[in-house]
Amino acid sequence: MSRRIRRRDTPPGAALDAQLHPVLDRVYRARGVVQASELDVSLAGLAPYRLLAGIDACVDLLQAALQAQQRVLVVGDFDADGATATALALLGLRAMGFAHVDYLVPNRFEFGYGLTPEIVAVARAREPQLLITVDNGISSIDGVAAARAAGIDVLITDHHLPAQRLPDANAVVNPNQPGCGFPSKSLAGVGVVFYVLAALRARLRADGSFERLGVPVPNVAHWLDLVALGTVADVVALDRNNRILVEQGLRRIRAGRTRPGVAALLRAGNRDPARCVASDLGFAAAPRLNAAGRLTDMSLGIECLLAADAAVCARMAGELDALNRERREIESDMQADALAWLETLRTDAADLPYGLCLFEPHWHQGVVGIVAARVRERVHRPVIAFAPEEGGRLKGSARSIPGVHVRDILDAVAATHPGLVLKFGGHAMAAGLSIEHAALERFRDAFDVALRRVLAHEDLQDVLYTDGALAPQQLELGLARTLRAAGPWGQAFPEPVFDGEFEVLSRRIVGERHLKLRLRAAPDASPLDAIAFNQTDDGWPAGTPRIHAAYRLDVNEWQARESAQLVVEWMEVVEG
Repeated sequence: MSRRIRRRDTPPGAALDAQLHPVLDRVYRARGVVQASELDVSLAGLAPYRLLAGIDACVDLLQAALQAQQRVLVVGDFDADGATATALALLGLRAMGFAHVDYLVPNRFEFGYGLTPEIVAVARAREPQLLITVDNGISSIDGVAAARAAGIDVLITDHHLPAQRLPDANAVVNPNQPGCGFPSKSLAGVGVVFYVLAALRARLRADGSFERLGVPVPNVAHWLDLVALGTVADVVALDRNNRILVEQGLRRIRAGRTRPGVAALLRAGNRDPARCVASDLGFAAAPRLNAAGRLTDMSLGIECLLAADAAVCARMAGELDALNRERREIESDMQADALAWLETLRTDAADLPYGLCLFEPHWHQGVVGIVAARVRERVHRPVIAFAPEEGGRLKGSARSIPGVHVRDILDAVAATHPGLVLKFGGHAMAAGLSIEHAALERFRDAFDVALRRVLAHEDLQDVLYTDGALAPQQLELGLARTLRAAGPWGQAFPEPVFDGEFEVLSRRIVGERHLKLRLRAAPDASPLDAIAFNQTDDGWPAGTPRIHAAYRLDVNEWQARESAQLVVEWMEVVEG
């Protein structure tokens, strides 16, 4: 569908810092930064763990488990946030003196998501005395009840939005639970685990437990690389607290003080850990880690993060890379199905429903979320992709657009159509659900009706926001380096995108589906390279056209040499 370009408003006011490049100052202020102190990403700026509701009960439970050397079982999730949270919990608890800590991650194809009664039955074979959920559990009412009935204590650490009723766990730590005053509601699951470990470390150091156990006092900052990876991978909003966590993790990675598994995942994605930025975690490391949970079992990804031997990590990262290539092939076929289905619906985006529900009986449960995201990018409206699961049910993965809280939409559908949605959970921008196969058409209608209550038609128009124009002399390597280093950029704190007109000096297709361009911003300006991924020049006029392009100013490294390059997000030929 067509896109509109809209330039972000930059609030007037004095420069944030006289040392800031004027372009960067403009970019920061357009993202709501109003004073220079908000740019401080030192650990001293983190919100204190004491503000988390339930943190004292959580630490009491863990301290008692440590004193009794209880058997602890961490129940994780099968995405990158869950994998990093699981690895962090094991590393942290073991470093603090826990002698019996193991993990269990539900296989998404057999058990589904979260601490279900079925998973508790599997867990009981290991005879745990304490279950700790990471990145799940806030909706596991039946699973927690089953565990407590079996005499097993339960600690929930989660960040997903709770329902009206909370599970009857021994302790719950979740910044989104009612009554929690923690200022960063966007903590990822791995971020919650980090805070739990920080609180536990403070208690054990204060009461002398480390000395009595003969355990060195651990530095929880050593694990911030895992926190950075999980936070970026889960696409949570990068508020200031999350920016601190991510930036501090990135600094450890760049300095070579990272888990061998994180470095191996980056190298498998052809990224240099010494130059790592947030987008490298999101587009190189995270997809390879996620591939295990999507296609097989996340245990491979967790073991890669836990392993201390670089050679072992490189081997496992290679296996994850192979799984990711397989995932891409599956995704490509599913995406082709989805786009073919779209073509049967309309010739114009205005004719589409407000929300799309896609299903094919051969689709893969582990990949429907990616397909939903790809279709959402094309049609700019909430999308749910479904795949079959056992028992005649469908498992769906939803992706939303700004302004639509998709988990709340599912809640509204469930409230107005009792029994239609069997279970659901998630965030504002992404959620999961299950329905009966026979109920798909009813759900499609209910989903669309619920969206029409909160959306106007103009909300469905795709708008690409930019940070305005750059002068020709600003399209240079120095500013590209400055912008790259100025992040971390990510969800709700987007990487700078600019727009302007260019003369196309040359163009050619590379890698079968990418357009390589040589552009000039003004008659007396130096030419520069540009790349438009997954775009072609079909329908362009012959000769030397001019284009209006929205782009990122990036650093291109080739044969140990750096140069400025434009990464084109959108473009159209300028007529006349």
